[in-house]
Amino acid sequence: MTQTVTASYDSIDKARNAFDELVAEGFPREKLYFDKETSQVKVIIPDTSKPEAEEILRRHEPDEVWARPFPYEEEPEQEA
Repeated sequence: MTQTVTASYDSIDKARNAFDELVAEGFPREKLYFDKETSQVKVIIPDTSKPEAEEILRRHEPDEVWARPFPYEEEPEQEA
């Protein structure tokens, strides 16, 4: 299964450093997203790479780190 791991930082510098380290460690740029407005870094990775990505993201002191399956499952519509 593929996961999206997201880290939210209180500083754009921390987010940029986390992004740069992911690139330096060989994570493909096309699977990395850096949201400057929210200071979040997202990585789309297979389950086997999740621990490594989380470790790198946590080195840069995030406020929060979370993972979700990718692509996201939409909530089924409920009938009234």
